[in-house]
Amino acid sequence: MDSGARWGADDGGRTTVHDLSAHLWRERELLDLLTFKLEEEQLLLSAGRARWLSHATREVEQVLERLRIAGLERATAAAAVAHDWGLPPDATLRDLAAGATDGPWAELLSAHLTAMTDQAAAIRQLRDANAQFLRAASRSTQETLATTDPTPTTYDAHGRSASSGDAHLFDHSF
Repeated sequence: MDSGARWGADDGGRTTVHDLSAHLWRERELLDLLTFKLEEEQLLLSAGRARWLSHATREVEQVLERLRIAGLERATAAAAVAHDWGLPPDATLRDLAAGATDGPWAELLSAHLTAMTDQAAAIRQLRDANAQFLRAASRSTQETLATTDPTPTTYDAHGRSASSGDAHLFDHSF
């Protein structure tokens, strides 16, 4: 294992630890964007602005898709670095940080791991709070619907409201 491959020098297109770090930074940026989108969704939910909720939810889904792709790219880069460092191909970020015994990479990879773990915890908390808002809104809607009068009301020829169990779309008296 040469030091150029270990420390990320450009060696003909092979994935290096620099590439892995760039993937981790990109993933962290996407996690920040997801946090923002979930907070935005939470603001809409708490303000009762259901009109925009579908847009916010779609944006969250778009960020999640981008995160899925970024995660696959990061996993590929991590496997290549793990191979270069003599670690198993399924080495975790924690394993890679432990395997980087020389230079600043152990500290940098550990910092990425800590930041991403903290971001994931914040995202879980936001997701759970948003789910709680949605459950409360659903309960409120069900309670409102339960208090409505199930008897249909129609209007007579003079425009007066008339409750009738015999409401028809067409006048059958012709």
